[in-house]
Amino acid sequence: MALCLKQVFAKDKTFRPRKRFEPGTQRFELYKKAQASLKSGLDLRTVVRLPPGENIDDWIAVHVVDFFNRINLIYGTMAERCSESSCPVMAGGPRYEYRWQDERQYRRPAKLSAPRYMALLMDWIEGLINDEDVFPTRVGVPFPKNFQQVCTKILTRLFRVFVHVYIHHFDSILSMGAEAHVNTCYKHFYYFIREFSLVDQRELEPLREMTERICH
Repeated sequence: MALCLKQVFAKDKTFRPRKRFEPGTQRFELYKKAQASLKSGLDLRTVVRLPPGENIDDWIAVHVVDFFNRINLIYGTMAERCSESSCPVMAGGPRYEYRWQDERQYRRPAKLSAPRYMALLMDWIEGLINDEDVFPTRVGVPFPKNFQQVCTKILTRLFRVFVHVYIHHFDSILSMGAEAHVNTCYKHFYYFIREFSLVDQRELEPLREMTERICH
C-alpha cells in the first residue's frame, strides 16, 4: 500500500510548523477543493488549472502556502544530511550556485552554505506569508499590486530547494523509499508554475533532463 507524504517524512523532522488556512475562509475552501482534486487521481495538469469563477490571486496564494509546507517537509527530513561540511555552498551540481540576497542582513548576493541558505529562505517566506499586507486574510482586503511578482520570487527560490535536494541528496530520497512521493510533489509544483508562467524558464534548466523524463 502506498504511503502518504506524512508517513514517509516523520512529523518531528519538519523544518518548521506548517502554515494553515483558517476554516470558514475562502482560502480554506479553495485549499479543500485543491486537495480533493489531488486525491481524486486527476491528471496533475488538470488539477492546477484555475477553477471557473475563482480569483487567480487567491488560487496562487493557496498553492504558494501549500508548496511551502510540502517542500519544507521534504527538506526538513533531509536537513540532518545537509550540513555545513557536506554542503558548504548552496548549489545544484557543479554548474549552478545560488547566492542569498535580502533587504536586511545580505544586501549584496552572498555565498552561503546550503543549510544557512535554506534557513534564511524559510524565514523569509514565512515572514511574507504572515504579512497581512502581502497575503491578506481579511475579507474584502485586496492583494497588493505586486502580489504575483512576490510569488514568482518565492516559487523561484523554492524551486532551488528541489534542485539541491534532487542533485545532492537523491540518495537520501531513495533510502527512505520516498522517490515517488517527492516526484509527485515536484510534478505538482512544476505543472503549477508552468500553468501560470510563474518561474522563468532559465531557472528550470538544472532539472531539465529529469523534468522531461518525469513530466512528459
